[in-house]
Amino acid sequence: MTAPTRDEGIEAIRDIIKSIRIAMLITIDEQGRPKGRPMAIQQAPFDGTLWFFTAADSPKVADIVRNRRVNVSCASTSAESYLSMSGEAEVVNDRSMIHELWSPFLRPWFDSADDPSIRLLRVSVDEAEYWDTPGGKVASLLHLAKAVITGTEGSMGSNHQTVRL
Repeated sequence: MTAPTRDEGIEAIRDIIKSIRIAMLITIDEQGRPKGRPMAIQQAPFDGTLWFFTAADSPKVADIVRNRRVNVSCASTSAESYLSMSGEAEVVNDRSMIHELWSPFLRPWFDSADDPSIRLLRVSVDEAEYWDTPGGKVASLLHLAKAVITGTEGSMGSNHQTVRL
């Protein structure tokens, strides 16, 4: 299986994340330990960059200031698609972008897009790995059943791709 081109990788990632609302953002804390937390992926079209809202005084902001390397992982179990993206994060205070990305979904954390404590996290993805099952659960179940019935190893792992962005 040949590695996808950058454009093919971006398109595959865009297809996977379009139906995923929450991802796990993993940063490195002050002791060098990975720390994950659920974050809402903003609905900007994926072009190699992911956007998240956060508070300026959040511990993840301090983590990113110390070490910009992050991982963002997400899954769509209904589509049997899984994605792990590595890259560099940056804390951004761009008020026009905050207004552009704002949605009512954010109201439990912030009163409005004008809240002065809002920051954006921009993650520039440089590598992604994804596992996608064409046909979703039905195809996976058929592959699994075939492997069980025939006693052969299934081809479930052959759908893994790595793309450098």
